Amino acid sequence: MKKEFLIIVSISLILTILIHYTEFLEHPIEHIKLLSSSSAYGFGSFHPIIFTLIIYILLWIPRLILQLFIRKLK
Repeated sequence: MKKEFLIIVSISLILTILIHYTEFLEHPIEHIKLLSSSSAYGFGSFHPIIFTLIIYILLWIPRLILQLFIRKLK
């Protein structure tokens, strides 16, 4: 459980830095304060959580398939 939480937090931080690096370099506090009025694809302030979960699921599917094959081989 701790490992999965660390993976989700890491994905969130990596996505945030990759997508909003200029905002965080120029005015990070203001950018975080404006999160509540965000209109990203209609998700609003929940867009960081939704995008993080989408990437997590996309990364989780191959991990699950690999685990199933490894268990079958044993």
